[in-house]
Amino acid sequence: MTYINSLADVGKGNVAMAGGKGVGLGSLIAAGLPVPPAFVLNTAAYADFVEANHLESGIKELASLPPQAPPERYEDASKRIRALFAGGIMPALIAAELGTAYGRLGDGEPAVAVRSSATAEDLASASFAGQQDTYLNVLGLEALAAAVTDCWASLWTARAMAYRARQGIAPDTVRLAVVVQQMVEAEAAGVMFTANPANGRHDQIVISAAWGLGESVVSGTVTTDDVVVEAGTGRVLSRRTADKEVMTVYADRGTREQPVPAARRHQPVLDDRAATALASYGTRIAAHFGAPQDIEWALARDEYFILQSRPITALPEPVADTPDSWTVPYANGLYFRASIVEQLPDPLSPLFADLIDGSVARSLRTLMADAVGKNVVREGDVGLPTINGYAYYYYRTSGMWRIMGKSLTAFRALLRGKAHMGVAGWREFSHPRYERVIEDWSAKPVAELSGEELLEGVKALLDAATVYYTAVQSIIPIAATSEISFRAFYDKVVRRDGDPPAQTFLLGYDSEPIRAEKSLYGLAAWARGVPGLASALLNEPTAALVQSQGAGSPPAGFDQALWHQWHPRFQDHLGRFGHAVYNLDFVSPVPADDPSALLETVKFYLRGQGNDPHERQQQSAARREDQTSRMITRLGPRRRATFIRLLRWAQSAAPIREDALADVGLAWPLLRRMLLELGRRLVDSGVIARPADVFWLRREELQTAVEFGLAAPAARKAPERRITGDVPEPAPATVAITGADQPVRAAAVEERKMLWRGQARAAAPQLLPEAKWMERAFGKMMPAGSQTEVGDTIKGIGASAGRVTAPARVLRGPQDFALMVPGEVLVARITTPAWTSLFAMASAVVTDVGGPLSHSSIVAREYGIPAVLGTGVATQRLTSDQQIRVDGDAGTVVIERPVDARRP
Repeated sequence: MTYINSLADVGKGNVAMAGGKGVGLGSLIAAGLPVPPAFVLNTAAYADFVEANHLESGIKELASLPPQAPPERYEDASKRIRALFAGGIMPALIAAELGTAYGRLGDGEPAVAVRSSATAEDLASASFAGQQDTYLNVLGLEALAAAVTDCWASLWTARAMAYRARQGIAPDTVRLAVVVQQMVEAEAAGVMFTANPANGRHDQIVISAAWGLGESVVSGTVTTDDVVVEAGTGRVLSRRTADKEVMTVYADRGTREQPVPAARRHQPVLDDRAATALASYGTRIAAHFGAPQDIEWALARDEYFILQSRPITALPEPVADTPDSWTVPYANGLYFRASIVEQLPDPLSPLFADLIDGSVARSLRTLMADAVGKNVVREGDVGLPTINGYAYYYYRTSGMWRIMGKSLTAFRALLRGKAHMGVAGWREFSHPRYERVIEDWSAKPVAELSGEELLEGVKALLDAATVYYTAVQSIIPIAATSEISFRAFYDKVVRRDGDPPAQTFLLGYDSEPIRAEKSLYGLAAWARGVPGLASALLNEPTAALVQSQGAGSPPAGFDQALWHQWHPRFQDHLGRFGHAVYNLDFVSPVPADDPSALLETVKFYLRGQGNDPHERQQQSAARREDQTSRMITRLGPRRRATFIRLLRWAQSAAPIREDALADVGLAWPLLRRMLLELGRRLVDSGVIARPADVFWLRREELQTAVEFGLAAPAARKAPERRITGDVPEPAPATVAITGADQPVRAAAVEERKMLWRGQARAAAPQLLPEAKWMERAFGKMMPAGSQTEVGDTIKGIGASAGRVTAPARVLRGPQDFALMVPGEVLVARITTPAWTSLFAMASAVVTDVGGPLSHSSIVAREYGIPAVLGTGVATQRLTSDQQIRVDGDAGTVVIERPVDARRP
């Protein structure tokens, strides 16, 4: 039996024999990289040691713990298993081969490192970094044998067993090889990531370095210098030189810590030239393995050594630098993040940004021309440009004064319903017209349309949606004016001590978001009445239900009969309510595309959580009618007449506002289908890598691809053609089809996504240019508060009464909805009607943007939960799981303390 293997002989497919670390080092040696001399005591040695000492049954019994077992159970199991190894005897044949291999590493008793190399270690799916033990500066055969036995036993540390249990790896499937490696007398050492773990960028290498041995860097017991190097050029982008108090050095046996000499404490471990040289090894290693690597290195006598390399398994998506300057594209204008922009809380995708700007400008010019005259809004007066990706309403200064001069005329026209504005205009013209455009394009099979027809449909639907939204914008001030007027009259003329707040008289009415909630509650109630259906839905992962809902076939193991009852009913709900948008940018899926949040809400109700929305609404309506009767009885004729008139106006306007906003996205399911169909065709033509990458193209790129037949239907797909820079379109939007493996626009798409992620971290100013006069003139009109607040108290607008102390849950969008735990405080930039399903779970709501008349306010009041809106900074200042106190009366959010993370 051979228990020893040379690292040079360990191939890629030998993980079962040499473990992940051994295979990785063997691959580095084959690639000609500087790895210290070493050998592998393979997994057969571990297996024979366990068998010879009759340990297998005891290990299996002790190690078979569930993932949710408490830490103390894992600690106890580990202690008992390691005692089994300590009492074992190494078989003579293993000991003999170990001694022979050790003798070949050097004369006498060379110092070696004994490193674990598990079969479930240093893999692309799970690194298991630090789960087993390493022993340094081991001297002599007796010490080596003891270190090997201890290393075998470290396969069963508490942390390693718990980690494997969470990864679903059974105890009887793992083995441990041991790498015995000649020690490097390192002057400096550390770790190197060939992609930046802070921002996910593959073009940045991050090096941590310390004096002495590197084990203390890996374990985090010493402070390191940190250097960021540009991968392509070797240029040092940034460095942080630490005050290095201690270093790890050799002891007589093992290692010890000692103070860093004073002259070296503040001296960089690596100068720029040394960092560049080390980074070049990182680039080679990453290219060799074809994936970003986490590398341990050492520097001895001006020579680098690679001690190990493992895949980085938890790398975030690449993120560009967060912008910190806000340069406006046109100097003679004003920029506002209000109105439609409130429905665009994130940076825009490139295609949406290109298409929406012109659409908004055309819609506003048409509306104002119909309302107050054709020459009021001129070409270039208004627009929706982006600054650092964020949409801003732009008004040219001269145009703004012209528009403001007609504002009173415009408001009167709005009240009269002129230019199809107001409630009547929305109900009789704008909404039916929007529906007709959608109906016309829905009648045309998407897969059979040419690229030109699909692009025409996208533009037509987006224009119709923009016209519709402009009409909705005329309802919002009517609803706001009606509620403000009623509140002012009630608070100043009617209300006495002990009377309810004005909002009591406005609750208990139906609106589209409330109807959507009642539909989900009804689905859950129905499912509970179908034997077996509730448990089947609760036991099935939501992701599997989403996939099956789209495919129309049940998940594996789901009863067919139950599925055929469930699927059409839920599909009916999606057909009616699935167009609600989380974000107007069509890059974001709507519930019809991804109903994960809706399914989680159904499960929430199936578990018996939440309140019956019908009962809640009836109670609100009963309180409203009772208080209304009391007021009417108490008031004299004049006050009573004014009270009733203002109340009925406010009561009728608010639900219509919610209905109108909820239908803004009516075209979005069809819009997204058309664009994704174009995307699929562009994938086939080698333009982009994935259908959804179509959202990250510029309009000119998509237009050019369509014109050159690259988006033709599959049945009559145009042959691939090389398109060069001769195509008449602005650079760098040229589409070029080549024979390369990578799609033509793949790199550009990934770069734009990276830029978007960096922009998404920014707090976009509400007003530009950033000047005090702008804040004084328009600050109070903006939907969010100051973004410069400090301290533990965040101020906003108290939009729904009540006080709650609970953990925060910061949600950036629907991709985070699954993280919401019932009872948490929902914290978001803004909420649209599509977020309503989460209100049933939330104990309170906090937003960056919004006011007492916004959607968040209205829905929070209907749910009876506190809301503090328009904070400006909540998503920047708060973190999930942080304990906060929300006071909807005072309009404050107080950061109390962080809480322990409750999720593994």
